[in-house]
Amino acid sequence: MYQLVKEESTYGTNGSDDNMSLDQRSKRLPMKLFRESCHAEQILQTLNSYRREAIFTDVVLMMDGQEFHCHRATLSANSTYFQAMFAEGLEEGCQGIVNLQAIHAPSMSLVLDYMYSGDVSIQEDNVEGLLELSSLLQIPRLKDACVAFLEGQLHTCNCLGIMRFASSFSISSLAEKSKRIALEGFIEVSHQEEFLGLDAKELEICLSSDWLAVPKEEVVFEALMRWVHHDVASRRGALKDLLEHVRLPLMDPLYLLEKVEGDKLIQESKECLPLLQEAHKSYILGTEVGSRHSRPRRFMELAEMIVVIGGCDKKGFLKLPFVDVFHPESRQWKPLSSMPGYTKSEFAACILKNDVYISGGHVNTRDVWLLSSQLNVWIKVAGLQKGRWRHKMAALCGKIYAVGGYDGVYRLASVECYDSFLNRWDAVAPLPVAVSSAAVVSYLKKLYVIGGGLDDNANTDKVQCYDPEENQWRMLSPAPFSQRCINAVSLDNLIYVVGGLLNQIFSYNPLKDTWTKMASLSEPLESCGVTICDGKIYILGGRDENGEGTDKVFAFDVATGSVEPQPPLQRCTSYHGCGTIL
Repeated sequence: MYQLVKEESTYGTNGSDDNMSLDQRSKRLPMKLFRESCHAEQILQTLNSYRREAIFTDVVLMMDGQEFHCHRATLSANSTYFQAMFAEGLEEGCQGIVNLQAIHAPSMSLVLDYMYSGDVSIQEDNVEGLLELSSLLQIPRLKDACVAFLEGQLHTCNCLGIMRFASSFSISSLAEKSKRIALEGFIEVSHQEEFLGLDAKELEICLSSDWLAVPKEEVVFEALMRWVHHDVASRRGALKDLLEHVRLPLMDPLYLLEKVEGDKLIQESKECLPLLQEAHKSYILGTEVGSRHSRPRRFMELAEMIVVIGGCDKKGFLKLPFVDVFHPESRQWKPLSSMPGYTKSEFAACILKNDVYISGGHVNTRDVWLLSSQLNVWIKVAGLQKGRWRHKMAALCGKIYAVGGYDGVYRLASVECYDSFLNRWDAVAPLPVAVSSAAVVSYLKKLYVIGGGLDDNANTDKVQCYDPEENQWRMLSPAPFSQRCINAVSLDNLIYVVGGLLNQIFSYNPLKDTWTKMASLSEPLESCGVTICDGKIYILGGRDENGEGTDKVFAFDVATGSVEPQPPLQRCTSYHGCGTIL
């Protein structure tokens, strides 16, 4: 016989287990956790067999005249839609039969198979129904599986249909991926039957995108006209609004004349005439910097590039002859032909018809040079009537204006206008207030002169506006600063001012005559380069508050308000020229 020996208890004061709790006793007994790996699967299989045989079911789903016997607990565990229906005492949930309108029985049968087994066969012919129903019934895992299946099926032949479907169910990730396929494969997509079935708004989304992958703008125009001619009666009215998103100034002039203006529908549309006139002006007078109609798309053979001309070194003593061009897409700098003959500082620079012009410079120079962007050679053109430096130039209505400056003794009020067809400078109405190192920018057929130096010690906050048609100046609301060594650019109906050791970017609204602070810079700068490229404002180089030049470059995204660092200049540079060419 076995003799049972009772161990001495450590819990009771009298050596007895009588005072031990049940929990304490259980800790003294040996334990083993048993877990059956297939238990959950077996339970689901049993429930599924019960469902198929209508055993222990407590609700019937009715649709398309077909009945599905189910268990409320299983439906609720899978779907928050059913959970809410059964838990909140809704009338439908209290009934033995629940009628589900606008739900197809085949899709529901597949969803129930998933609920009771965790498995479902997603195929091309059922994925849309499954996705629609899983969205309605709020079954996130099944919905995600359907989205992943569609993403794997994306192709140029179906991306537009999937994009439309995804948008209707607010599946943003799938809609964005479909859109990207449509944009990147636009040439092939535009020849698909789905493309002709787009509505005007959907087509506008494609045509307006900078990411439309086309080698030239002629491809975009031909796609638009295929869409219009597919149903002329109903689509004729949308032609003008859609043609606005075709960047006509980027087309070959002969193509514009023969194919665009020669199209019968465009000839019959008076609303399209201003768009054609704008393209004509761009060929004759040059494109406006920052204009969306003249901005190449990302994948085009054409591309916007930033050009930086001359300037001073880090300490401000050495005059730099270098000319460099920056491609934002490749984020690389490349050299162009150096400035001609000699180096100079505090000259003015601007872009006209995709060529770079520089004028004047220290000391009292009258010379004007043109850098041909196609030939990469400098050409001397007619000189200024009056030598000057610390002045600015801006292109306006196909001409160049040299404004103000310094002649070594006085600040200048004189303004000269250059006609490239005549190769001649002519004097126009002088500034009301003589200034040097002011910001000068063109916008909507007018010239704006902001701030500047009045003498060696005083600056001004005045804003002077010139109308070339009237040859007159007028004063506008003053700037919220009095600074020199500033620069300005215009973009999307606003003028932006940077420099003058300001640590902020200011905007001026010419239509409202109001000023606004737009963004902060990491450090104050003056005599920096400013230009528009790829729809952003680039701030390049300049001098810091210690008077030293910098090689830093920043890009201000007007849409987001962010200022992001970019690849640096080739060298520390200030007092340089800056612009954007194609």
